[in-house]
Amino acid sequence: MQDQDRNALPPGLLLAYYGDDFTGSTDAMEVMTAAGLSTVLFLRTPDRAMLARFADARCIGIAGSSRGRSPAWMEQHLPPAFEALAALTPPLMQYKVCSTFDSSPETGSIGRAIDLGVRAMRGDWSPMVVGAPRLKRYQMFGNLFAAVDGVGHRLDRHPTMSRHPVTPMAEADLRRHLGKQTVRRIELVDMVQLRDGAALAHERLQALRGEERPVVLVDVLDEETLREAGRLVWEGKGEGVFSASSSGLQYALAAYWRARGWIPAQPSLPQAGPVPAIAAVSGSCSPVTAGQIAWARGHGFAVERMDLPAVLAEGTREAELARLVARAGEAIGAGRSPLVFSAEGPDDPSVTGFDAIARDAGMARSDAARSVGVALAEVMRRILDANALKRIAIAGGDSSGEVASALDIAALSVCAGLAPGAPLCRAWSDNPRRDGLELVLKGGQIGAGSFFGDVLEGRAAP
Repeated sequence: MQDQDRNALPPGLLLAYYGDDFTGSTDAMEVMTAAGLSTVLFLRTPDRAMLARFADARCIGIAGSSRGRSPAWMEQHLPPAFEALAALTPPLMQYKVCSTFDSSPETGSIGRAIDLGVRAMRGDWSPMVVGAPRLKRYQMFGNLFAAVDGVGHRLDRHPTMSRHPVTPMAEADLRRHLGKQTVRRIELVDMVQLRDGAALAHERLQALRGEERPVVLVDVLDEETLREAGRLVWEGKGEGVFSASSSGLQYALAAYWRARGWIPAQPSLPQAGPVPAIAAVSGSCSPVTAGQIAWARGHGFAVERMDLPAVLAEGTREAELARLVARAGEAIGAGRSPLVFSAEGPDDPSVTGFDAIARDAGMARSDAARSVGVALAEVMRRILDANALKRIAIAGGDSSGEVASALDIAALSVCAGLAPGAPLCRAWSDNPRRDGLELVLKGGQIGAGSFFGDVLEGRAAP
């Protein structure tokens, strides 16, 4: 351990990460910003000029879309991103994954990302921290749990993740789940070992490290294990390690740094305040988002369903897009906030019948799903071009990526707190119509029932 690590954080960059989707990328940015550490999220690999604009950043991220991609796509696109981040010489480099570990051998393979990422760093282990108590995610003895409405579920029995339409979770033991995606050795430092004391936890880690750079999962159940996970990673980083982790890594590091007195004692973000109206689009199939859409419908939002067969058919696509944009404009003119959605929960006919909808459009399921995201992005782009709005909201990980990518935005930074995992962000763009735009990117499981109203009012969760 270097002397500077004993008494203070070292100067310069502390962490660089690539996010496997846009919502998770802003989640990670929120944690570091709230910890008092300047953080910027780029929507594409930054060049020297862009990096120079944020020269004081202590954490840098790149928002990606690998969660919905194949291993072949990853092999083509991830190495250049990892090499660009490694060139910044961060002590920690992260592949930011969803806290519900969305992945499979065929789609969003976290194992393949690890195999590609460890090559970019010199460390002899690859830590993995997934649990994040603030997000109601808990890892115990290698098994992942998530709470919904105050009730905890093992992830393979979770009401949403156990039947996710793309990456259903059939195994809560992350060693088994990840073991189907990589042949790399997978180990565990469990909650008992963490609580036995830092010295014994480090002794356990030393026995696990090796030239083959194994993945080492670290349990997180509560604030104590969160802090000790952060200690284990930071003090064990050596000459630099690669970690595939959720924002649990950021939470863990911040908890340890806070315990050392290196960052402010209490995380904090500014409050936003209300705006006259927002525009929102949702491609989420989550029951949580369905409840939020229902709340918005009952509280004055102009809620409009996207006709998926129409938007996927070449002959009717333009008319459907124009209809949605016109309805949104009418709502804004009347002082109401429009919300355009593609599905309302996992039992929505547009979800249960999506295979047939795609087939009727002559498209593969994955291509049809991406086309829906592109259509939502086009709706939002046209709404912004036609109306003077300060703030927007996007629900759904894949949808967030499509929309943010379509808006000519170069980078994001956090400007205020809203729901845990979904901060209000400020857009940085050379386009004056987009520069300064406020937007929130929300994952399916994130937020209270009043989420869209909270965005409108700039109201942060307790």
